[in-house]
Amino acid sequence: MRILVVVDMQNDFVDGALGTKEAVGIVPAVADRIERFEGRVLYTQDTHENDYMKTQEGMKLPVPHCIRGTQGWELCPQIKALCNVVPIDKPAFGSVELGRMLKDIDSREKVESVTFVGLCTDICVISNAMIAKAFLPETEVIVDAACCAGVTPESHRQALEAMKVCQIKVMNE
Repeated sequence: MRILVVVDMQNDFVDGALGTKEAVGIVPAVADRIERFEGRVLYTQDTHENDYMKTQEGMKLPVPHCIRGTQGWELCPQIKALCNVVPIDKPAFGSVELGRMLKDIDSREKVESVTFVGLCTDICVISNAMIAKAFLPETEVIVDAACCAGVTPESHRQALEAMKVCQIKVMNE
């Protein structure tokens, strides 16, 4: 079995509070990757509550975003239209729940590969790819660089290089 994980393709990261032109630019490629993927597709959603500004993340990044129930928290329209499962809400950069889910799936049917696409390469994509590598150390973990965007183009490139060192395959650079 092959798994595609679509990380945080939410309005606030695409064209909202923390959006970038690079994030807007990958939406069609991510949608195409989802449509063509032969395997299981999982989605994550960065999920904060109304007390975000009082959290550690909120104190270090004082930009309210992805507050549960808001338009910014929703998957962007092109991706939402393709999502037919309940996304995994994650209150932090990485999702231990995703790691456990991957391990559980692998215990029932061998997972051949886990591919990551989405936002942001240098924060949530790298965090979740590393979690997948920790939970499934003998499974190929892949990041599709053409379907990811970072906070900046430079931090995107740095994250890709860091993942390569950790034996995560980076494709489509």
